Amino acid sequence: MRTHVNSLGLLIHGDPVIPFVYPKHIDRASLDALPSQPGIYVFRDDDGEALYVGKSVNIRQRVLSHLRTPEEGRLLQCSRRVDFECTGGEIGALLRESQLIKQLQPPFNQQLRGLRDMCSLRMVGNLPEVVFSSEVDFARTQGLYGLFGTRASAMETLRDVADRAGLCCAVLGLEKVARGRACFARQLRRCGGVCVGAESVEAHGARIRAALEPLHIAPWPFAGAVGIVEQSDGVRQVHVVDHWCYLGPRGKGRRRSMAAPQFDFDVYQILVRPLLQGGLTLELP
Repeated sequence: MRTHVNSLGLLIHGDPVIPFVYPKHIDRASLDALPSQPGIYVFRDDDGEALYVGKSVNIRQRVLSHLRTPEEGRLLQCSRRVDFECTGGEIGALLRESQLIKQLQPPFNQQLRGLRDMCSLRMVGNLPEVVFSSEVDFARTQGLYGLFGTRASAMETLRDVADRAGLCCAVLGLEKVARGRACFARQLRRCGGVCVGAESVEAHGARIRAALEPLHIAPWPFAGAVGIVEQSDGVRQVHVVDHWCYLGPRGKGRRRSMAAPQFDFDVYQILVRPLLQGGLTLELP
């Protein structure tokens, strides 16, 4: 079987286990230094600017997989070196990746999540309303359901919930009907009939709350910041988090004071399950 080296210096061959030639334009010393440990890595250009931030439980293996992927040719062509930072485990790698993507805004990261304005659903009386993180502190507010990027996506989810739970779309403001007339779902016998007085507003409101419960957003369960401890391969780190906001590894130039840490969607997604299930080692910062 014939082989050839492409423009990036990658060995092209039908057998994927055959070794490849390292790209000559990427600093070889930076590649040789990559450890087989958890952490983050950063592809950088001629000026040292970050092109791509990634994370892995095995930094070396993951970076080498980039070099073997022809679809990432544009990233590799622009890269001149790869930096890394070891973490004490997977949680730390996830948190640092999210933090650095927001800080550095690398062009090759497909999801550049800033601390954007999110919205959620909140019950007011017996009806839900859409509230935004710019108006309500999501980390400290009870009774929020779902995290959405737009009001439209929140209402779409509410419609799905209504369909599954037999709720009234007219009462929920998702369907326009004349006062006292049955909604479309009621005509199909899929609505309890609050729109025509067959179900009380209070009973319908209770069913809304029950249907939304799986989307419940957990408020921050501590009075203030906590440290999440991870240790592996001789690396021990304490990652400081406050009100679902990642402040950074202790002792690594993290922000020392913040009057009101801002709710971070990505940090919430990373931590909510292991934190509430007791799967993390914690200490006070």
